[in-house]
Amino acid sequence: MIRLCLCLLHVVAISPVVAFIASGDYTFDRFVEDFARDYAVGSDEYMKRKTIFTEHLNTMLAHNADPSTTWKRGVNNFADLTTAEFTLSGRLGYNKLLARAHAASGAALAATSVDGPLGLLPKSVDWRTKGVVSAVKDQGHCGSCWAFATTETVESHAALATGLLPTLSPQQLVECAPNPLSCGGVGGCEGSIPEVAYNYIQLYGMTTEWMLPYTSYFGGKSTCAFNTTSAAKSVVTISGYRKLPPNDYAAVMAALAHIGPLAINVQANTWSDYHGGVFDGCSNHSNIDVDHVVQLVGYGTDPKAGDYWLVRNSWDVTWGEAGYIRLKRSSSPSCGVDPTPLDGTGCSGGPAAQKVCGTCGMLFDVSYPLGVGIPKRGHHTVVV
Repeated sequence: MIRLCLCLLHVVAISPVVAFIASGDYTFDRFVEDFARDYAVGSDEYMKRKTIFTEHLNTMLAHNADPSTTWKRGVNNFADLTTAEFTLSGRLGYNKLLARAHAASGAALAATSVDGPLGLLPKSVDWRTKGVVSAVKDQGHCGSCWAFATTETVESHAALATGLLPTLSPQQLVECAPNPLSCGGVGGCEGSIPEVAYNYIQLYGMTTEWMLPYTSYFGGKSTCAFNTTSAAKSVVTISGYRKLPPNDYAAVMAALAHIGPLAINVQANTWSDYHGGVFDGCSNHSNIDVDHVVQLVGYGTDPKAGDYWLVRNSWDVTWGEAGYIRLKRSSSPSCGVDPTPLDGTGCSGGPAAQKVCGTCGMLFDVSYPLGVGIPKRGHHTVVV
């Protein structure tokens, strides 16, 4: 059963090594040293990982040698994992069908279409330059991408509303946000969706990373100790959330330009060795398995590779472009079919397939929080 938000199958040491373009003279032994692997030289595990690494390296070199490619592959912390291991490792965990059904039935939902001619939008947007995007985070070996993307997006909208950028606690959502309908998983490190997180935040607000640090890097379950005393700890509240129309390029462009960063859902099982450039490595025709939640923070145009979306991931700054990926952007986005909309839930009765559009399906499910507020001790919440 697939969960949204990949995580590594075998636990490895946290490494400060930044990913780099694949080189033909880079050896597996150097990789073991750089990324702090503890494989015993000559052991079965060592030989298995060496074979996987060598095959992966050869694939990277062949890809990077193609002059027509708009993006490059690189060596990073995932270079000794098979495709199946990366896909099932825990860094994914989201279900498309239930997310949409859950949103449609939620009282907090405010459906909208952001109108306005695309020609009037700025040529590029990068919310990082406005001081409303916090530092890149790392979900680690926990399928908590949904918690990270939601936390990051609430942080950004709190900064837009108040002028101050808080550092909020994804651990609070991992521990405390209930997922009774098993949307995108069963909650915590086993996957969930932004809608579940928004509904929880509407009830309890969010505290800071300093008050409730992230302790789920290596997975596992933890007990929620926040909800009973949340009134004394919440630093940000929301009144609800808004979903954009599915697969609507114009609505996403306008919301990103005029409203702020957005939580989006993507197919990320092909992202493991992304190093840089404008990525177009997802299938946009069939087998589009939306399985990851990330934050959309901008768009622009590369002079050589063309238009792109700017996306923040939660796999640390050692991955991609310092933790970011640029996805190919087209005003006439291609669409495809997700043939497994029930993955990760075991639910039945829904459609057998789901239409998703945009590179890696990024236009399918897009949301942001509403009514960001600052709790005032002894007073009503001030909504800004």
